[in-house]
Amino acid sequence: MALAGLGERASRQPDDVALVDDVTTLTWGRTARAVEGVGARLRELVTGPDQRVAVVGENAVATLLAHAAGILTGVGTVAVSRELTAREMADQFRDAGVVAVVTGPYGLSAALRAGEETALAAVVVHGTGAPGAIAWSDWATSGGPLPELAGRPARPPLVYTSGTTGRARGTEVRWLPATVGTAQEYARALAARSGFPAGPHLVAGPLQHNGPLTAVRHLLSGQPVVVLGRFDAQGALARIARHGVTSTVMVPTHFSRLLALPEPVRRRYDVSSLVSVVHTGAACPPDVKRAMIDWFGPVLVESYGGSEIGTVTRITSDEWLAHPGSVGRAVPPFEAVVLDGAGQELGPGQVGLLGFRTPPGREVRFHADEDKTRSAYVRPGVATLGDVGYVTRDGFVFITDRVADVVVSGGVNLYPAESEQVLLQHPAVREVAVIGVPHPDLGEALHALVVPAADPPEPAELVAWARSRMAAHKVPRTVEWVDGLARNAMGKLDKRALRRPYWDSDRTIGG
Repeated sequence: MALAGLGERASRQPDDVALVDDVTTLTWGRTARAVEGVGARLRELVTGPDQRVAVVGENAVATLLAHAAGILTGVGTVAVSRELTAREMADQFRDAGVVAVVTGPYGLSAALRAGEETALAAVVVHGTGAPGAIAWSDWATSGGPLPELAGRPARPPLVYTSGTTGRARGTEVRWLPATVGTAQEYARALAARSGFPAGPHLVAGPLQHNGPLTAVRHLLSGQPVVVLGRFDAQGALARIARHGVTSTVMVPTHFSRLLALPEPVRRRYDVSSLVSVVHTGAACPPDVKRAMIDWFGPVLVESYGGSEIGTVTRITSDEWLAHPGSVGRAVPPFEAVVLDGAGQELGPGQVGLLGFRTPPGREVRFHADEDKTRSAYVRPGVATLGDVGYVTRDGFVFITDRVADVVVSGGVNLYPAESEQVLLQHPAVREVAVIGVPHPDLGEALHALVVPAADPPEPAELVAWARSRMAAHKVPRTVEWVDGLARNAMGKLDKRALRRPYWDSDRTIGG
């Protein structure tokens, strides 16, 4: 199996360090052998064109190896959140055609129960052992020879995102145009454009999200990757200094936690090796961004986009300092447009719905959901991420509000509809509206406004009840019992009106 840039680096420098996590260090030679072994195992499991292997997003070397092997062999992998309940996991397994799952200890219990429910062929676990699961250490090293793979179609990793319907939907990562044909062509193209400068890349966020997963591209290009198990601000600085990290992807919450460290602790670590710190996922408060630029230097690059479309705008530190608050100019071949309520284009500086022209090969697509794919388009060839804003005469995009009912908390998109559907199942809940309210660390946090149907339980009791039924990060952090909920003339919940009392300006979103 041709291993793209990874294989070339393994041939030239087999004993150099390629992959590091909290407990494991692999050389390039061992990484190449591991990817080949995992690739052979994946090909044994996936025998049909609609089948995939789930990889629970635990921050460990094995997660990157599984996704890399999937890309190189044309075996579709699915990036599954380590926070999901067994029910949520099983729903995604069925939707994606999952026949096996690779997990670590954090997601093992849910993966085993979901595997029983969906009759998976194998549950493979790294970092621990468990009855009913296959040990990664044995499984990954005992695969047979790979069959000829030259013509196998490319199958990029699938990631799941929720939405206003309350049900998670999958979309293939948009790292390359959809016109790339075979798996080997796709791997070579990724290797040629990692997206990051040469040198060690630090994985700071959970490996179930598109941003952190781009570390797979860096690995395939023959560049080393350092994985943080769980984000710890001082630990991140120590890794940057120890490994000479040149790039990373973070969200504003990471910045806030780094800045919260005492000044003597921050000065202890050399971060001068950093060349590119991409931040995404949520709007960054201006004071936080300025403080990070003052500390790290003008290495911050903000990307705006979504898993279903990729990066549509980008702005460097110097550009942001000249245009504070902007998310940058459109990234070719995308073009930014602003539309009024009738779908007509507005001029520079006029506020409306932000849209982006999607040329061939860059269209938005959701897995097995034509309705959701169509709903992403506001007119032929123009897709939207549900944000409101304007574009200046020199092309800089500014976001002022949201149309989509989404809360961005700690860089993660949370969809209130999903939380509301669960809470409505509680017998004491008559009506509920979940909104985003300010949070000093996460930017926004979920807050439930609940109209009781009976004697209301303590808020903590309702939160605990919800945690037993959905992933913890989807559960509102706070609950407030209210007499009624604001609605518009059509009878729909007026989320902007409900959010307004909690924010100190007309802008009722974080950032």
